[in-house]
Amino acid sequence: MATITLKGNEIHTQGELPKVGSDAPLFTLVKSDLSLLSASELKGKKVVLNIFPSLDTGVCAASVRQFNKMAGEDLGAVVVNISKDLPFAHKRFCDSEGIDNVINVSDFRDSNFADAYGTLIVDGPLAGLHSRAVVVVDEEGNVIYTEQVPEITQEPDYEAVLQAVKG
Repeated sequence: MATITLKGNEIHTQGELPKVGSDAPLFTLVKSDLSLLSASELKGKKVVLNIFPSLDTGVCAASVRQFNKMAGEDLGAVVVNISKDLPFAHKRFCDSEGIDNVINVSDFRDSNFADAYGTLIVDGPLAGLHSRAVVVVDEEGNVIYTEQVPEITQEPDYEAVLQAVKG
């Protein structure tokens, strides 16, 4: 269980992020067009998993915009944005914002991703949503960087993510 905060108030996740050096847990998530994205489709590529509570918050939207910008500037990795938002919300947001350099997926059908990555918030007003976290996976499927953002209202450390990818 990770302890994080929401506006300074302590909340918890049901688990911990995968350890650096471990195999990245497999997953299947729903894309904006309702097709599925499987982790196996990303094998052989560096992947940034941008995990967040909801596109309907300013910080989450900002992280999606920033990772889209980074991906468009040759980040050297596929960026996958993951939340419990419905696929329709992902599509609406990305269409209206011109977000087209990243893959947007939803974990709304079950919590297999949240369970595997330890990101499900279990108490407080955001219970049932993902915490804000970033996981970078190398071409062989190994976790090479993780960040459980300690305060939900803060953006991830983009520079650290960039360093992990370029590593």
